[in-house]
Amino acid sequence: MCGIIGYSGKREALPVLLKGLKKLEYRGYDSAGIAVLDNTENLKIVKAEGKLSALLKKTETEKDLSGPCGIGHTRWATHGAPSERNAHPHTSKNVTAVHNGIIENAKALKKELLAEGYTFDSETDTEAAVKLMDYYYKKTGEPLLAMICAMKKIRGSYAFAVMFSGEAHTLYAMKKDSPLAVGIGENESFLASDVPAFLQETRNVYYMSDMELVRIEGADVHFYDINGMEISKTPSVVTWSAEAAEKNGFPHFMLKEIYEQPRAVRDTLNAYIAEGRVDLSSVGLSDHDIRSFGRVLIVACGSAYHVGTAAQYVMESLARIPVRVEYASEFRYREPLLQKNDLVIIISQSGETADSLGALREAKRQGIETLAIVNVVGSSIAAEADRVIYTPAGPEIAVATTKAYSAQLAVCDMLALAFAAVRGTLSAERYRVLLQALSSVPEKMEELLQKRESLQALARRFRNIRDAYFIGRGADYAAALEGSLKLKEISYIHSEAYAAGELKHGTMSLIEKDTLTVGILTQRHLYEKTVSNMAEMKSRGAYLAVFTPFSEEEHNCDMLFILPQIEDVFAPNLA
Repeated sequence: MCGIIGYSGKREALPVLLKGLKKLEYRGYDSAGIAVLDNTENLKIVKAEGKLSALLKKTETEKDLSGPCGIGHTRWATHGAPSERNAHPHTSKNVTAVHNGIIENAKALKKELLAEGYTFDSETDTEAAVKLMDYYYKKTGEPLLAMICAMKKIRGSYAFAVMFSGEAHTLYAMKKDSPLAVGIGENESFLASDVPAFLQETRNVYYMSDMELVRIEGADVHFYDINGMEISKTPSVVTWSAEAAEKNGFPHFMLKEIYEQPRAVRDTLNAYIAEGRVDLSSVGLSDHDIRSFGRVLIVACGSAYHVGTAAQYVMESLARIPVRVEYASEFRYREPLLQKNDLVIIISQSGETADSLGALREAKRQGIETLAIVNVVGSSIAAEADRVIYTPAGPEIAVATTKAYSAQLAVCDMLALAFAAVRGTLSAERYRVLLQALSSVPEKMEELLQKRESLQALARRFRNIRDAYFIGRGADYAAALEGSLKLKEISYIHSEAYAAGELKHGTMSLIEKDTLTVGILTQRHLYEKTVSNMAEMKSRGAYLAVFTPFSEEEHNCDMLFILPQIEDVFAPNLA
């Protein structure tokens, strides 16, 4: 995802923009740029390929970068290779803009604009949208109306921050399916794709909804719908500290957030467990509601999908209710057959995941009850779902989720216990034992984080491998999916996860000497079958690393990592 920052106020915009872009570096990017309007409406654009240091160096040598209004951008290439030419901001005669998202009909728009005499300087989809806004601005003379006309023409996802010639102190923005927030300070305002970009300046935040526009001039902020009607919005106050979005001595955000998992899970459990029971009254889930559901569908992407896969095992085991897990990207396009007594659960850390938002809207279109599990208050999914469970994990800066994943698992475990209690599938004593076990997860996570040396030794040995396999059965398969995804997205090592019983259907032929195979064995009733599968891989020369709480068993592995003892149903949370 690209990063967006905007500023309008009394200060010089340039240092504010550069500071905001620095806070957005965690998103990953290949180029960056800024545009500043001075008091005489002169526009200056500076762009650079590579890291922010390259942009900083160029701004130091550029003159006339003074001005109280500006926009900035970090780009992750989607249309056109990383280059200064393709970097944002993009401009036409009257319009300058930065963009996060994808314009799906950019090719058709470009064709129409070429016929109108426009020329194009980049390979990006963004430039077509900028020229389109310029086209309508020439026709209407009104920035807001020009943007509304463009919104009705553009197909895709976007968050745009826009400046128009003739308005030296004013920013405009519009949003659809990409996050955008407005921060209000004293005599100044900020615009960003993520709150950490301006959190040190203000905690008062408006979260924009889809098909909304905003006009910002200093602290004067007005929101509009797609028909140009002014709308009233209520600001949120960000409760987590600016320091929470800092590294705090860790070499990178992901490691910091790995170590924040116990705190994130503890806070999540404490938010919904009271007086010895899971209390979902704040969510609006009554006992009558829980009894009325005939089926649960969990819809998500990436790591959140793996949370759903684990939750399927837990909910079906404890609450004895059918659960189906679907990729949001498939669900929204396949005309799903839903039933009136279904509950559709959407899981998303950001609350802005485009496919998940589309799936939520499809469920609502069919009149199905929806529940969102999200980490960001005021996000689009949170705003549109019938009910919301928030995970108070704090800001997750690393692209690869860690603490939000663990907090989402905890929420699903609590849902399973709540459903089981209401539907009468657990005795009171068994419920008490399981709730106590779930409450012990943060402490056991802290215990695990003290055992990193053996994992570091394993990482050193296999740092140059090309392939790895993660295997497990039941809920352990869900943990294997997430472990495999983490290895490939962080290390760029090819990795796959398999339900252990499926290895014999072709995959076994890929195993050769010293192929790293991670076995997850936390389910007692599936233990012997999984050990048998691992023995087959061992016979083909695989290096077996086993994660299990069953220290007393014979594992016949090369590396054994003992997990803390816990009820089987919650062991994947530790794995």
